[in-house]
Amino acid sequence: MPGRKEEDLSLSHLGNQETSYSFEYNPEVLETFENQHPNRDYFVKFNCPEFTTLCPKTGQPDFATLYISYIPHINMVESKSLKLYLFSFRNHGDFHEDSVNTIMNDLIELMDPRYIEVWGKFTPRGGISIDPYCNYGKPGTKFENMAEHRLLNHDMYPESIDNR
Repeated sequence: MPGRKEEDLSLSHLGNQETSYSFEYNPEVLETFENQHPNRDYFVKFNCPEFTTLCPKTGQPDFATLYISYIPHINMVESKSLKLYLFSFRNHGDFHEDSVNTIMNDLIELMDPRYIEVWGKFTPRGGISIDPYCNYGKPGTKFENMAEHRLLNHDMYPESIDNR
């Protein structure tokens, strides 16, 4: 059975008992590890129910559950670094749509995944909720068309997508 060796993992956050939290947007905290199954297409899914960011106009906090799903290529995001990265939005002022797209863009730059989607289900304010969804399929792969298909057929309810 394959396994990973400590010397193959250059991760600074995982296992570190002296975790440092950035209260400002900080994509540099993200770390990757090598995908041991690059010959197989499979989804990695993160459900992040405690995402917070600030309204850029009022400074009021906005709360969301983020759903991040991706099909890895060579690199995968390490989950503790992802938690620290999402925490760094805590005092970051941006609109819901911008936050979701920023997260997707940072993860694309970090991992170069075959496919990725990021969806924010924000808590309603004033009787209205905003649920921005974005996706990306790596150009030149079968996932390029999947992105368009998923976007056009997305019904915006997490319980109906991939059994979330």
